[in-house]
Amino acid sequence: MLLAGKVAVITGGGRGIGRAIARKFAGEGAAAVVAARTKSEIETVAKEIRDAGGRAAAVPTDVADEKHCEHLIRTCEAQFGRIDILVNNAGDYGPVKPVEEINPPEWDRVIAVHLRGAYLLTRLVLPGMYERGSGTILNISSLSAKSAFPWGSPYAAAKAGMLGLTRVAAAEAARKGVRVNAICPGAVTETKMSKDLGETLAKRMGVTPENQLADFLKTVLQGRGQTADDIAAAALFLCSDHASAITGQALNVDGGTAFY
Repeated sequence: MLLAGKVAVITGGGRGIGRAIARKFAGEGAAAVVAARTKSEIETVAKEIRDAGGRAAAVPTDVADEKHCEHLIRTCEAQFGRIDILVNNAGDYGPVKPVEEINPPEWDRVIAVHLRGAYLLTRLVLPGMYERGSGTILNISSLSAKSAFPWGSPYAAAKAGMLGLTRVAAAEAARKGVRVNAICPGAVTETKMSKDLGETLAKRMGVTPENQLADFLKTVLQGRGQTADDIAAAALFLCSDHASAITGQALNVDGGTAFY
């Protein structure tokens, strides 16, 4: 097993990419601590893992709240003793509007959930990782951090900020045994966020959701969307010892949409 004996915290773990990562990591031997705002969703994921013979805990958390983040880390350390892996995945797309129509509270909320949350949790887990001389942090960014799509500036800005955080944290942590990387998923079309976004974009464009999706997929070399399991497989690699020489990188898992 690639993660035998490890303890992993996965935010946004109640559905979609986070759920897939939690299940994948648990299947490879990690204890999965699943965090999100919706208690029922994370408890369901934790039960799925335990029913399959794995170790899991569910901790309701709003990652934009500093106290919530502190509670998550304390709870994980109390139950499992340490944190070996942190996956910063929590977030939502936010307002689908042009820049001039976005109000400051909308902007601030998106930045807080994605970027501030990743920062808060990173600063909390690094001391323990440094003390042990090992650890892995994985930030789930987005293709939006690298390619321009209309009507999503807070999301793009937050995800691009996560790449900056990834690079600087990696530079600071490399000689202390800690690796920090990011994944930039493309359109994971099976998730609720992608479906909701597609419907909203279709209304703005005056087309059907099916046509909106088909037109977007024409820009993807593989001609298909990505799956949550595609992202989870990449996450497993980057958080395993197979990626021991990889840090400070942002891996595109986008079917061949972006090339940097």
